[in-house]
Amino acid sequence: MKPDVAKTPAVVVTEHDTGVEFRDKSVEIAAMWSEESRPMSTDPLLQPYQLKHLTLRNRIMTTSHEPAYPEDGMPKDRYRAYHVERARAGVALTMTAGSAAVSRDSPPVFNNVLAYRDEVVPWMKKLTDECHDHGCAVMIQLTHLGRRTHWNKGDWLPAVSTGHERERAHRAFPKKVEDWDIARIITDYADAAERMQAAGLDGIELQAYGHLMDQFWSERVNTLDGAYGGSLDNRLRFTFDVLDAIRGRVGPDFIVGIRYTADEAAEGGISVAEGLEISRRLAGSGQVDFLNVIRGHIDTDPGLTDVIPVQGMKNAPHLDFAGTIRAETGMPTFHAAKIPDVATARHAVASGLLDMVGMTRAHMADPHIVRKIIEKREDDIRPCVGATYCLDRIYQAGDALCIHNAATGRELSMPHDIPAAEARRKVVVVGAGPGGLEAARVAAARGHEVVVLEAAPDPGGQIRLTAQSPRRREMMSIIDWRMSQCAARDVEFRFNTWAEAADVEALSPDVVIVATGGLPDTDVLKEGNDLVVSTWDIISGDVKPGSRVLVYDDAGDHAGLQAAEIIARSGAHVEIMTPDRSFAPDVMAMNLVPYMRTLQALDTRFTVTYKLSSVRREGNRLMAVIDSDYADLGQEREFDQIVVNHGTLPMDEIYHALRPGSSNDGAVDQDALIAGRPQAVEANPHGTYQLFRIGDAVSARNTHAAIYDALRLVKDL
Repeated sequence: MKPDVAKTPAVVVTEHDTGVEFRDKSVEIAAMWSEESRPMSTDPLLQPYQLKHLTLRNRIMTTSHEPAYPEDGMPKDRYRAYHVERARAGVALTMTAGSAAVSRDSPPVFNNVLAYRDEVVPWMKKLTDECHDHGCAVMIQLTHLGRRTHWNKGDWLPAVSTGHERERAHRAFPKKVEDWDIARIITDYADAAERMQAAGLDGIELQAYGHLMDQFWSERVNTLDGAYGGSLDNRLRFTFDVLDAIRGRVGPDFIVGIRYTADEAAEGGISVAEGLEISRRLAGSGQVDFLNVIRGHIDTDPGLTDVIPVQGMKNAPHLDFAGTIRAETGMPTFHAAKIPDVATARHAVASGLLDMVGMTRAHMADPHIVRKIIEKREDDIRPCVGATYCLDRIYQAGDALCIHNAATGRELSMPHDIPAAEARRKVVVVGAGPGGLEAARVAAARGHEVVVLEAAPDPGGQIRLTAQSPRRREMMSIIDWRMSQCAARDVEFRFNTWAEAADVEALSPDVVIVATGGLPDTDVLKEGNDLVVSTWDIISGDVKPGSRVLVYDDAGDHAGLQAAEIIARSGAHVEIMTPDRSFAPDVMAMNLVPYMRTLQALDTRFTVTYKLSSVRREGNRLMAVIDSDYADLGQEREFDQIVVNHGTLPMDEIYHALRPGSSNDGAVDQDALIAGRPQAVEANPHGTYQLFRIGDAVSARNTHAAIYDALRLVKDL
C-alpha cells in the first residue's frame, strides 16, 4: 500500500560520517527514503509526489531524451547503466528515450529505441527492474517522428506527415498520410504501450512537439481534408484515437502522460490561446495523467534552440508559462528547459509552478544531484554550463557526451565517484587548464599528494579566454568547480610559475602530467604568415579589430566565430571564409544559432569552399590571394586585417625535456588505458617518475577530450 503523500516525510540524510564513496555504502538510496529512518525535511524538492497510484520520492526527474546509446535499437548495457546511475543517486523519475519509435516508418534518426520490436521488452524490463531496486520510477516516451526524420534511415520507408512540406532540420519530403496509415500507426502506438506495460514500466509519455502527433495539431503543417484536418476537433482526433487505443490495451490505471507544445511561437502555428484550449481538452479527457509542457517549435535550428536554450541564453525561460498551464488545468505538470541549478528547481516547486521539475542536462553534468541535496552538499554539484555539447553531438549523429563530465555515457568504464588508490603518490601537474585541473582533481580524490604548476596568474587556460565572450561566460564554471574540488582536497597550486624540467624534478614526483595546452597556429600560408593575426589576439583584446576584416577559419571551432563577432560588433565589415563545405562545423547546430543571430544582424559575409593561399602588403592594405581545393583561382581581395583560425600547436617543450628522466619515456600503453588498467610501461630503468601529457599538449582537440584524457589516465594511477 502506498503511503499518503501528506503523511510521507521527505528525507534528510544524517551526518555524512564516512569517507566511503556512495556506491560502496551498504545502504542504497532507496533505503534513505524510508519513513522509519529519516526525519522530516522542509526542502520543497525532497517532498514526495503522488501521481495517481505512484509515489515519486521527490520532485526531481530527468525528462525524456535520447542519448543515442542504443545498440541495434535496443537499450542494452550502456543505456541501462546511464539511467541506473541516476536512479542510484536519488532521482525520483527517469524518463527514458528521447522518443522510442512506435512504427517502422518512424526511422531512428537519433539512434532511437525501437519500441515496435518485441525484443525491446526484456531490455526495458532489465533497466526498469534495476532502477526500481534503487527506488526510482521509470517511464518511456513513445512517438512517431512523422516528418522529423529521413527516408534513408532504418528500413528506407518514406516519412509520413499531415502534409508534403519537409522539416528543414531533417530534409525529408514526407508522404501525406492516408487513412490506412493512420489506422496502422494508432495500432502501433497501442502495441508499443502494451510492450512497455509488459516490461514493468510505471508509465508512458506521448510526444507531441515537432513529431507526428502535433503535426496533426498545427495548421501550419496539417493540410489534410476530412476527419483529421481543418477544425481543432478534427486536428486533435488522432491524439484521442491513440489514447483510446492505448487505454484499450493497458487499462485505466497505467500512467499515461503527454509532452506537448502549448505554444509553437511560430506564424500560423499553435497559439497560446489554442494551446490552452488543447491543454484543457487533454485534462478533461480523463485519458491523460500528467502534462509535460513545452513552448516553441523544433523544426529549425533556431526554433529548437529557443525550446532548449544554450549557454548565454536566459535560464528557465518557459517556467512561468508551464505554471500557467498548471493553473489553468489543475493537472500534474512537468517541465524542463534550461533549469540548470537547484535554486531554480526549488523555486519552480515551492512557488507552485510545477509538480515535477526536469533537470536533464544538469544530470548529464552531475547524475548525483539529488544525493548531494540530501547530504547537504549542493556546493559539490558539478554545474551544467549550458554548452549543449550533449545535444549538438546527437544532432550530428553522435552520442551524447557532457563537455565536462567524461563519465556520462561511459558508466561502464568511467567512475562518477573516484575510487581511492592503494598507495599514495606524489603527482605534479604542469598546467591549470581544464585538462590539468581534472587531472589534479582526480589524483587528489584518489588520495595522492598533488602540486600544480601554472605559468599564468590564474587557472583556466583556453577556457578563461573563451569565457571573455559574455555569451560563453558560463564556461568558467568548468574551472571554478574544479578549483573548489581541488581546494577541498588540499591540492597545492603555484601560479606565475614557468616550469622548467629541473623545477619539476626538484619536487621528486612519482608521476608528472603535462597539460600545458597549445598556442595558435597561424603559419598556414604560402607567404605572408607574418601579416596575419590569430583569433586569440582578437578575443583577448591584444589586437584591435580592423575596419575591413577577413576571418579565415580553417579549424571550424568557437574561436573563429567568437573573433568574428567581436570584430562585427566593433562596426567593421567581416568576411568569414572557410575551405570546408560549411563553416564552423565543430560549433554544431544549436550553438551556432546565437552566433548567427548576432552576425547576420551586422555587416557580415560568409564564404564557403574558398581558401586563403597567401597575403602580401600593398601600402596600408593587405592583398589576400584566394584559391580553392576545387580549382586554382588566384583571385585577389583587399582587406586591412586578416585573422587566422587554424587550431593550436602543442606547447610540449617541457614534456620532451622531462622524457629522459621518466621511467616510461612518456609512452602510454593504449590497451591498458582503454581497458582501465594502470600504466606499467618501463622503458628507462634509470627513470624516477612516470610522464604523461594530455589535452592540447598532445594535439589540438577540445575541452571534453582534455578532460577525458585526464579522467581515464589518472583514475588508475
